[in-house]
Formats: sequence, C-alpha cells, structure tokens
Amino acid sequence: MSDTGAHRPVDETMLHAFLDGELDAAGRVEVEQWVARHPDDAARLAAFGRQKAALHAAFDRVTEETVPTRLLQAARRRRQATPWARIAAALALLVAGAAAGWFGRDIATGPNRSVTLAERAIGAHVIYTAEVRHPVEVTSAEEEHLVRWLSRRLGQPLKLPDLRPVGFRCMGGRLLPDDGRPAAQFMYEDETGRRLTLYLRVMPEGRDTAFRFVHERDVSAFYWIDGKFGYALTANLPRDRLLQVATAVYEAGPK
Repeated sequence: MSDTGAHRPVDETMLHAFLDGELDAAGRVEVEQWVARHPDDAARLAAFGRQKAALHAAFDRVTEETVPTRLLQAARRRRQATPWARIAAALALLVAGAAAGWFGRDIATGPNRSVTLAERAIGAHVIYTAEVRHPVEVTSAEEEHLVRWLSRRLGQPLKLPDLRPVGFRCMGGRLLPDDGRPAAQFMYEDETGRRLTLYLRVMPEGRDTAFRFVHERDVSAFYWIDGKFGYALTANLPRDRLLQVATAVYEAGPK
C-alpha cells in the first residue's frame, strides 16, 4: 500500500477500530502495514492499547456487579416521569459521564510511567538545548562533581556515558524535577553544534523494557527502562542515527 495511493492514511478512528477488533482481515493488514512504516502511529497505537487495558482493569469489575435496588427503582420512576423531567435526568447523566471520562483519563494515563518519562524528557530537551549561556547547570569540566552530586540526589550511583565514539561530547548536566522526584539531564553536542540530551530517573518498578520511539515537537526520542533507571535520549536526529547513540548509552549503562 502506498501512502499516496488509493488508500487514505490510517487515522485515529482506524487505530481504535483495530484495537477493538472491528476491522475485517483486509483492514487489519492495512493498519499493520501502516504502523510498520510509521513509528509515530505505532507509538500511538501502543499508547491506546495501554489506555484500554488500564480502563478495563479499573472498571471491568464494576460491570459485573449487581445493580443496586435503589437505582432500579430510580430507573422505573424515570420511565414514568414527564418529558421535561426525563430531559433533565438525561443532562445530569451526560454531565456525570463527562466527569467519569475525564477522571478515567487520569486512571488510564497515570500508571504509564515510561510515557511520562519520554514526555518530560522531550520538554526538558526543548527548553534547555535552546539556552546559549546556561544550557547546563554543571559543566563537564566538573564531571566528577556532577556525577557524584546527581547520584546523591537520585539515590543511586550514576554513570556518565562516554558518547565520543559516536560523535558527541558531554557538555555537562543538571538536576530536574519529575513529578516530585529528582531526575538528571546530561547534555551532549556534536562537532556541528547539534545537541542531544539524556534524561534519566529512578524507576520504582525496576523492570526492563525494549527501546521505544516517539517523535514530538520536531524532535525524536528513544526511551527504555534498564534495571533501576528509566532513560530517554532526545535529539533532532534521524531515527537510525538516534538509535545508534541510544545503543551506545544502553551498552554503557549498569550491567
């Protein structure tokens, strides 16, 4: 299937239909082929899947509960009410449903720590790589102090990856807040002045994940969890080049 051919691009509706099993065999193949060539939509599909799983985990048991007698009685009274009373009741249900949807959004996205990690890393990258005079808090000239200080603040020994073999020298780093917890950002630069940041924080879950890719705000990021740390590597680089650097960071990490 060509992106500019007879088939229209796969949109959000089709991604949801794919997850809900509402597409025929041809439709499923179309979505699978599309996300294989479009990493951004593949990441969206994965995020939608996690949200769906979180909502099911939160609310499925509610659908299996016996409906309370008082609600059944209220429903019978509603059927006997005047049209205006039924309209008022419908509006009340609409407001309640909207509120449930909003709070359900928090439930669905709250536990997804790795996505939050990537979003915060991208935000910090955009802000600090634009700085001319103060891109870092502590420069690489004080590398030992920088690593010791951030290790103490994060409560775990850190290791500053040497990315010179892949074309990036360390400029320094800084301490950042991450949802009330400390995070570290190391900044690197290549010979052309293009900057790259490595964002990391302690992950209480302590589980390992594969590399995941996201593109947002004109920059790309690979993010993953390795042991006690969550990592996000962000830059305005082609995907293959960024993956090369991410692999170097992973190989330099704790083993």
